[in-house]
Amino acid sequence: MQLWVGLGNPGPQYAMNRHNVGFMVCDLLADMYGFGPVQKKFLGWTQEGRIGGEKVLLLKPATFMNESGHAVGEAMRFYKLPIAALTVFHDELDLAPFKVKVRVGGGLAGHNGLRSIDRHLGPDFRRVRIGIGHPGHKDRVHGHVLGNYAKAEMDDLAAMLGAIGGAAEWLARGDDVRFMNDYALRMQD
Repeated sequence: MQLWVGLGNPGPQYAMNRHNVGFMVCDLLADMYGFGPVQKKFLGWTQEGRIGGEKVLLLKPATFMNESGHAVGEAMRFYKLPIAALTVFHDELDLAPFKVKVRVGGGLAGHNGLRSIDRHLGPDFRRVRIGIGHPGHKDRVHGHVLGNYAKAEMDDLAAMLGAIGGAAEWLARGDDVRFMNDYALRMQD
């Protein structure tokens, strides 16, 4: 089994924040692949299903971003999963909007959700970095990250989520390069 975690903050006031794009990915994957009903577990919301024949547990931590590692750690320990089974979807300031990159390990780039997971499990987990772009000055970062996607971005957001979902089978199979290539091709259409 694999654990795929979408990072975000709970509550309707955060639903369309750029910081919540990880939650959006989990919701899209659950719908697209017909996952089971939402269950309250591991300090968050989970759904079970299959992507590309692989069993995947989706987790949206309800702990707020800064404490995401508590929820992720509980799920990992409960299922006795190795760190290689963990994939985290999160917003990334250092990528252009709607660009998606995958990497294992690396820095935390000031991301409090990643920092929390790193504290609980170490740095060597797979991250799906979803670009939200940088607002240009560090004083504007907080408002940008916790700001909603603009109406003008909705078509691009929907296309990005759909492309992630369409390419997700490659992630499930562990082929990160093929996932990124498939994603890029889908975004060109």
